[in-house]
Amino acid sequence: MSDSLQLILEDVDGTQLETSCTRFAVMWQGREVWIQQVGNNQLMIGVDVEDGDTEYANLLLRPLATNLVSLELEMEPVESGEDDHVHGPDCNHDH
Repeated sequence: MSDSLQLILEDVDGTQLETSCTRFAVMWQGREVWIQQVGNNQLMIGVDVEDGDTEYANLLLRPLATNLVSLELEMEPVESGEDDHVHGPDCNHDH
C-alpha cells in the first residue's frame, strides 16, 4: 500500500491539476488543517496547535446525505493548567 494521496486540484474555471503527496494542509479559519493517509484506507485529519494558543480546535463531522458530510471547525478556550498535548507517534515522548 502506498502512503501517497492522489490529489485533483480544480480552479474556478474548472481546470484540473493532478498531483500526489504524502500529506497536505488547507488553511481554514486561520488554522492549518492537515490531511494524511494512515493504514486501513483511512484518512487522519488534524489541526496544528502552536505553543501559547489560547484556543484549541474541535473538528465536527456530520452526515448530510448518502455521499456528503459537513466538517466544522469549532474553537474552544484552553483551560489553564490543562495538558493540551496529544500523545501520538510523532510527539517524541516515551509512553
